[in-house]
Amino acid sequence: MFERREYFTCGFAIVGMLATAVVAAGDPLPSWNDGNAKSALVSFVERVTKTGGESFVAAPERIAVFDNDGTLWSEQPLYFQLAFAIDRVKALAPSHPEWKTKQPFKAALDGDLESVFSGGEHAILELIMATHAGTTTDEFAAIVEQWATTAKHPRFDRLYVECIYQPMLEVLEYLRANGFKTFIVSGGGIEFMRPWSERVYGIPPEYVIGSSVKTKLESRQGGPVLVRLPEIDFIDDKAGKPVGINRHIGRRPLAAFGNSDGDLQMLQWTAAGDGPRFMMFVHHTDAEREWAYDRESAIGHFDQGLDEARRRGWTVVDMKRDWKVVYPFDR
Repeated sequence: MFERREYFTCGFAIVGMLATAVVAAGDPLPSWNDGNAKSALVSFVERVTKTGGESFVAAPERIAVFDNDGTLWSEQPLYFQLAFAIDRVKALAPSHPEWKTKQPFKAALDGDLESVFSGGEHAILELIMATHAGTTTDEFAAIVEQWATTAKHPRFDRLYVECIYQPMLEVLEYLRANGFKTFIVSGGGIEFMRPWSERVYGIPPEYVIGSSVKTKLESRQGGPVLVRLPEIDFIDDKAGKPVGINRHIGRRPLAAFGNSDGDLQMLQWTAAGDGPRFMMFVHHTDAEREWAYDRESAIGHFDQGLDEARRRGWTVVDMKRDWKVVYPFDR
């Protein structure tokens, strides 16, 4: 009998093998309905990988970057890393009796998400700093790993890391099968994503770019450790995304995938390069299978990006129309 973690690991290994097998069989995107979005992506990949073609791009330059929240996995009813932070508040609360009356911790303990959100970015950062710092990087990775293998989404009763988009898993596999390197470029925490990104997406930790806190080297029990500090080091969101890409990758992407205005600058930076480029936004239009939201949403706000994509002819995925299934567990 498998333990939960073993089952989780094997399950996603099987998903990856199935996706690879389908690509090899001839349909690179079997969970996509035929339409403009699917044909645009396939046409782009065929053009840049055709040896001798006018648009051919050498393999080392085939870089594809993906936002995570709302692009590779769901982000409603709250960002999953915020769900992790709230769970950490509850776990740490016995050592912090002052949190019972101090906001935003009181709201987190009471399950009052409206009050948490009303505090804005400052309140969310305060929760993250209080719950993500003070540990070594190895200790934090173990905490994240434990959460990833146990915490479940309130709507689907599935692990948060199972609430990933099957069609986007296929895009990742398809691009890698055609010589692309696939990177995550997310506003989420880099050390929150790295413990599970390879198992879930096939993206190794060194290909994950995200927001980070400062760390320092300390000697503990005769050995060096990196300790996470309650200070922001880098915010990998909006204009920070091209900066993070340049810092970590050193090449302008050939393709960029996002879902919100927080990804707009990443797509603009990609589009500004010479030669063929591909920009895709995932538009959340399926209230039945997932959620429908865009311009008025506090989470995944998609307004300027939607207008610019339509004006410039970038590919916009209509989730309800373009995807046969949303999650692997829908199949």
